[in-house]
Amino acid sequence: MLIIGLTGGIGSGKSIVSDKFKSLGINIVDADVAARTVVKPGQPALSEIENHFGPNILTKEGVLDRSRLREIIASDTEERIWLESTLHPKIGKEIANELAKSTSLYTIFVAPLLLETNSENMCSRVVVVDVPEEVQIQRTTKRDKVLEGQIEKIVAAQMPRKERLKKADDVLENTGTIKELQDQVEELHHKYLEMVKWRKRL
Repeated sequence: MLIIGLTGGIGSGKSIVSDKFKSLGINIVDADVAARTVVKPGQPALSEIENHFGPNILTKEGVLDRSRLREIIASDTEERIWLESTLHPKIGKEIANELAKSTSLYTIFVAPLLLETNSENMCSRVVVVDVPEEVQIQRTTKRDKVLEGQIEKIVAAQMPRKERLKKADDVLENTGTIKELQDQVEELHHKYLEMVKWRKRL
């Protein structure tokens, strides 16, 4: 199976890219969706998180308070490491199950921390959606209605832009219009279809 890893910093436009791939008939496996799945009410991971951070980490409805959790791990490296070590094995298992079920010609695996967690090792290629850091902060602040300082901490915790680009096989520049970004995705789509054909000849 040809697995294409899709990543980029927060606010880079990964959702627009994955939505376009999906519209072209390609299955999407999203690490964020897997992460939400494993912490749903009734799942063991949610109980572990509540036991560690206390009952205030849940909303009144008993759902994980993501904004509060994000605030904690953005300012406390030890807590972020604990959370990652707790969730990553469970998320990894969920992702593996979803990838195994994929039936499209190739599969897009979307993961904000693809490179930070060495998840690119399961991918044939890595696509990076790239924007300047100031654009990331501006877009995310507007989208999530949070303070710039909080987003700056998240950006700082992710892999530096230059290092991310060095690890990319393909780069999607998201500094223009949505249409321009979608056109780039279509070009990559045709490239990947050719790669699938070439693999079948081997």
